[in-house]
Amino acid sequence: MNLRDAYGPGKFGLSFELFPPKSDAAEAELFQHVGELVKFRPNYITCTYGAGGSTQAKTLDIIERVRREYGVAVASHLTCVGSTIDQLRAYLIQADRRGVTNIVALRGDPPKGETQFRAVEGGLRYANELVSLIRGEFPQFGIAVAGYPEKHLEAVDLDVDLTNLKRKVESGADAVVTQLFYNNADFFEFRRRAEALGIRQPIVPGILPVTNLAQIKRITSLCGAILPPEFTAALESCGDDAAAQFEVGVEFAVRQVRELLDSGVPGIHFYVLNKSPATCRVLSGVKLAR
Repeated sequence: MNLRDAYGPGKFGLSFELFPPKSDAAEAELFQHVGELVKFRPNYITCTYGAGGSTQAKTLDIIERVRREYGVAVASHLTCVGSTIDQLRAYLIQADRRGVTNIVALRGDPPKGETQFRAVEGGLRYANELVSLIRGEFPQFGIAVAGYPEKHLEAVDLDVDLTNLKRKVESGADAVVTQLFYNNADFFEFRRRAEALGIRQPIVPGILPVTNLAQIKRITSLCGAILPPEFTAALESCGDDAAAQFEVGVEFAVRQVRELLDSGVPGIHFYVLNKSPATCRVLSGVKLAR
């Protein structure tokens, strides 16, 4: 399935994001969780890769196995980091041969230890250039791009960030999947301003159910997402009780997703962190079984 077919009138696009496991044991555990997630009949499953493309081969192994064993359409992340245009083409050719039907096209973060993104010689500088490459030379792929309800960390303001998003969309993207967020008002304002700017492609909220306070503090410190103070306080009140933190996080995510569904979002993209319990609980809580 091309991801563009997941969204539209009478449709609801459900997707999950994985990352490549670091060991055979972790991979076996991952596929136990995938087996639970696919019971909710996702339209597609995506997989990231390590910094600088360090796990690209593993990414293709994982999503090819997902497609083969579960019959679910798959998407590979692809960034501009550390790759020439020829290397990007080579990866896209390989992905196509291995049954990948969709690409999540990203500029990518600067390599560890660097504060600014720098394109390699013969590479690309921006995500819209990557989208143009894919759309022009590999039109068979569906293309998703990233949106940032609280703006990208490097953008001076949301207006500039939305202008960049429009550039990506106009280059050929089929859908926008947002970074994780915890204040729906930020998403609604982001969507309103995007639509006012003429962006008509589906804008899909990205959701990460919180299961551990220390973990989510690390994640949000890296991406710039803000945890509502009352949510943070509820998690902190659990102390070191991991089960209690899990329950608080799931209850918050159920409320968040229910409000998003009521607003008419075209789909939901879950950052599952290679686990299934929290996402499955949220999907069951909002009765999103298909």
